[in-house]
Amino acid sequence: MNSRKVVYLFFTTLLIGATSGALVGFILDWNTYLAGLMSGEIIDFILVLVWLFGIGAMWSLISQMGFFAYLTVHRFALGIFKSTTWNMIQIVIIAFVIQGLAYFRYANFATEEETILGYSLIPLSLLIYGLFIAYLKSKQTNAGAFIPAFFFIVVVTTLEWLPALRVNDPKWLWIYFTPLLVANTWQLLVLHRLINRK
Repeated sequence: MNSRKVVYLFFTTLLIGATSGALVGFILDWNTYLAGLMSGEIIDFILVLVWLFGIGAMWSLISQMGFFAYLTVHRFALGIFKSTTWNMIQIVIIAFVIQGLAYFRYANFATEEETILGYSLIPLSLLIYGLFIAYLKSKQTNAGAFIPAFFFIVVVTTLEWLPALRVNDPKWLWIYFTPLLVANTWQLLVLHRLINRK
Protein backbone atom coordinates (compact mmCIF):
# COMPACT_ATOMS: atom_id res chain seq x y z
CA MET A 1 0.00 0.00 0.00
CA ASN A 2 1.60 3.27 -1.10
CA SER A 3 1.49 6.66 0.62
CA ARG A 4 -1.30 7.93 -1.65
CA LYS A 5 -3.57 5.11 -0.50
CA VAL A 6 -2.67 5.70 3.16
CA VAL A 7 -3.57 9.39 2.78
CA TYR A 8 -6.82 8.41 1.03
CA LEU A 9 -7.72 6.01 3.85
CA PHE A 10 -6.89 8.62 6.49
CA PHE A 11 -8.93 11.48 5.02
CA THR A 12 -11.91 9.42 3.89
CA THR A 13 -12.16 7.81 7.33
CA LEU A 14 -11.85 11.22 8.98
CA LEU A 15 -14.54 12.73 6.76
CA ILE A 16 -16.96 9.81 7.04
CA GLY A 17 -16.57 9.56 10.82
CA ALA A 18 -16.87 13.30 11.39
CA THR A 19 -19.92 13.60 9.15
CA SER A 20 -21.69 10.68 10.83
CA GLY A 21 -21.02 12.17 14.28
CA ALA A 22 -22.31 15.60 13.25
CA LEU A 23 -25.38 14.07 11.63
CA VAL A 24 -26.30 11.95 14.65
CA GLY A 25 -25.62 14.85 17.02
CA PHE A 26 -27.93 17.07 14.98
CA ILE A 27 -30.68 14.43 14.73
CA LEU A 28 -30.64 13.74 18.48
CA ASP A 29 -31.21 17.41 19.35
CA TRP A 30 -32.67 18.76 16.11
CA ASN A 31 -35.53 20.70 17.73
CA THR A 32 -33.11 22.78 19.82
CA TYR A 33 -30.85 23.53 16.86
CA LEU A 34 -33.71 24.36 14.51
CA ALA A 35 -35.35 26.58 17.13
CA GLY A 36 -32.11 28.54 17.36
CA LEU A 37 -31.89 28.76 13.58
CA MET A 38 -35.50 29.99 13.30
CA SER A 39 -34.87 32.67 15.89
CA GLY A 40 -32.06 34.06 13.73
CA GLU A 41 -29.06 32.57 15.52
CA ILE A 42 -27.39 31.47 12.28
CA ILE A 43 -23.83 31.89 13.55
CA ASP A 44 -24.59 29.77 16.64
CA PHE A 45 -26.19 27.11 14.43
CA ILE A 46 -23.09 26.94 12.20
CA LEU A 47 -20.76 26.84 15.23
CA VAL A 48 -22.73 23.95 16.74
CA LEU A 49 -22.47 22.01 13.48
CA VAL A 50 -18.72 22.69 13.31
CA TRP A 51 -18.39 21.61 16.94
CA LEU A 52 -20.31 18.36 16.31
CA PHE A 53 -18.19 17.76 13.20
CA GLY A 54 -15.04 18.27 15.30
CA ILE A 55 -16.21 15.78 17.92
CA GLY A 56 -16.91 13.24 15.18
CA ALA A 57 -13.47 13.90 13.68
CA MET A 58 -11.81 13.32 17.05
CA TRP A 59 -13.53 9.95 17.49
CA SER A 60 -12.72 8.94 13.93
CA LEU A 61 -9.03 9.64 14.70
CA ILE A 62 -9.32 7.35 17.72
CA SER A 63 -10.85 4.78 15.39
CA GLN A 64 -7.88 5.01 13.04
CA MET A 65 -5.40 4.57 15.89
CA GLY A 66 -7.32 1.50 17.05
CA PHE A 67 -7.40 0.08 13.53
CA PHE A 68 -3.66 0.26 12.99
CA ALA A 69 -3.02 -0.95 16.54
CA TYR A 70 -5.18 -4.01 15.87
CA LEU A 71 -3.43 -4.72 12.56
CA THR A 72 -0.11 -4.71 14.43
CA VAL A 73 -1.35 -6.90 17.30
CA HIS A 74 -3.00 -9.28 14.83
CA ARG A 75 0.27 -9.77 12.91
CA PHE A 76 2.23 -10.36 16.13
CA ALA A 77 -0.38 -12.84 17.38
CA LEU A 78 -0.28 -14.78 14.12
CA GLY A 79 3.49 -15.01 14.53
CA ILE A 80 3.17 -16.34 18.09
CA PHE A 81 0.10 -18.60 17.84
CA LYS A 82 -1.31 -20.83 15.18
CA SER A 83 -4.14 -19.24 13.22
CA THR A 84 -6.77 -21.49 14.81
CA THR A 85 -5.46 -20.81 18.34
CA TRP A 86 -5.50 -17.05 17.77
CA ASN A 87 -9.05 -17.29 16.40
CA MET A 88 -10.19 -19.17 19.52
CA ILE A 89 -8.55 -16.56 21.76
CA GLN A 90 -10.37 -13.81 19.87
CA ILE A 91 -13.73 -15.60 20.22
CA VAL A 92 -13.24 -15.91 24.01
CA ILE A 93 -12.33 -12.20 24.25
CA ILE A 94 -15.43 -11.27 22.20
CA ALA A 95 -17.63 -13.21 24.66
CA PHE A 96 -16.03 -11.47 27.66
CA VAL A 97 -16.37 -8.02 26.09
CA ILE A 98 -20.05 -8.48 25.20
CA GLN A 99 -20.83 -9.76 28.69
CA GLY A 100 -18.77 -7.02 30.32
CA LEU A 101 -20.31 -4.24 28.24
CA ALA A 102 -23.76 -5.24 29.50
CA TYR A 103 -22.88 -6.12 33.08
CA PHE A 104 -20.52 -3.29 34.06
CA ARG A 105 -22.78 -0.57 32.68
CA TYR A 106 -25.71 -2.17 34.52
CA ALA A 107 -23.72 -2.44 37.76
CA ASN A 108 -22.58 1.19 37.61
CA PHE A 109 -25.61 3.02 36.25
CA ALA A 110 -28.80 0.99 36.76
CA THR A 111 -31.54 2.28 39.00
CA GLU A 112 -33.78 -0.01 41.05
CA GLU A 113 -36.44 -0.07 38.31
CA GLU A 114 -34.03 -1.00 35.51
CA THR A 115 -33.07 -4.55 34.55
CA ILE A 116 -29.96 -5.85 32.84
CA LEU A 117 -32.05 -6.41 29.70
CA GLY A 118 -32.03 -2.69 28.91
CA TYR A 119 -28.25 -2.63 29.24
CA SER A 120 -27.93 -5.70 27.01
CA LEU A 121 -29.48 -4.08 23.94
CA ILE A 122 -26.37 -2.20 22.81
CA PRO A 123 -23.99 -5.19 23.27
CA LEU A 124 -26.39 -7.53 21.46
CA SER A 125 -26.89 -5.01 18.65
CA LEU A 126 -23.12 -4.63 18.35
CA LEU A 127 -22.76 -8.41 18.28
CA ILE A 128 -25.29 -8.76 15.45
CA TYR A 129 -23.75 -5.85 13.55
CA GLY A 130 -20.27 -7.36 14.00
CA LEU A 131 -21.47 -10.71 12.62
CA PHE A 132 -22.98 -8.96 9.60
CA ILE A 133 -19.85 -6.91 8.82
CA ALA A 134 -17.62 -9.95 9.37
CA TYR A 135 -19.79 -11.89 6.92
CA LEU A 136 -19.43 -9.10 4.33
CA LYS A 137 -15.67 -8.96 4.85
CA SER A 138 -15.30 -12.73 4.48
CA LYS A 139 -17.44 -12.73 1.32
CA GLN A 140 -15.31 -9.95 -0.20
CA THR A 141 -11.98 -11.53 0.78
CA ASN A 142 -11.82 -15.05 2.26
CA ALA A 143 -13.32 -17.12 5.07
CA GLY A 144 -10.23 -16.55 7.24
CA ALA A 145 -11.15 -12.86 7.57
CA PHE A 146 -14.40 -13.57 9.46
CA ILE A 147 -13.08 -13.89 13.04
CA PRO A 148 -10.58 -10.98 12.82
CA ALA A 149 -13.27 -8.71 11.33
CA PHE A 150 -15.78 -9.80 13.97
CA PHE A 151 -13.22 -9.20 16.73
CA PHE A 152 -12.30 -5.79 15.38
CA ILE A 153 -15.87 -4.53 15.14
CA VAL A 154 -16.92 -5.80 18.57
CA VAL A 155 -13.83 -5.66 20.77
CA VAL A 156 -11.77 -2.82 19.31
CA THR A 157 -14.82 -0.58 18.89
CA THR A 158 -15.76 -1.22 22.54
CA LEU A 159 -12.22 -0.48 23.73
CA GLU A 160 -12.17 2.77 21.77
CA TRP A 161 -15.57 3.66 23.24
CA LEU A 162 -14.54 3.07 26.88
CA PRO A 163 -13.82 6.74 27.76
CA ALA A 164 -17.37 7.66 26.69
CA LEU A 165 -18.94 4.79 28.66
CA ARG A 166 -18.22 6.62 31.91
CA VAL A 167 -21.04 8.99 30.96
CA ASN A 168 -24.54 7.53 31.10
CA ASP A 169 -26.12 10.12 28.83
CA PRO A 170 -27.66 8.33 25.80
CA LYS A 171 -27.23 11.38 23.56
CA TRP A 172 -23.49 11.59 24.10
CA LEU A 173 -23.03 7.83 24.01
CA TRP A 174 -24.47 7.81 20.47
CA ILE A 175 -22.57 10.94 19.37
CA TYR A 176 -19.33 9.24 20.42
CA PHE A 177 -20.24 5.71 19.31
CA THR A 178 -21.47 6.47 15.79
CA PRO A 179 -18.20 7.90 14.36
CA LEU A 180 -16.27 5.00 15.88
CA LEU A 181 -18.53 2.35 14.41
CA VAL A 182 -18.86 4.02 11.00
CA ALA A 183 -15.12 4.71 10.72
CA ASN A 184 -14.21 1.18 11.85
CA THR A 185 -16.62 -0.34 9.35
CA TRP A 186 -15.29 1.83 6.53
CA GLN A 187 -11.64 1.00 7.26
CA LEU A 188 -12.37 -2.70 7.54
CA LEU A 189 -14.34 -2.93 4.30
CA VAL A 190 -12.07 -0.69 2.19
CA LEU A 191 -8.64 -1.95 3.26
CA HIS A 192 -8.54 -5.03 1.03
CA ARG A 193 -9.47 -2.88 -1.97
CA LEU A 194 -6.53 -0.58 -1.30
CA ILE A 195 -3.98 -3.38 -0.93
CA ASN A 196 -5.43 -5.68 -3.60
CA ARG A 197 -2.67 -6.98 -5.85
CA LYS A 198 -3.58 -7.64 -9.45
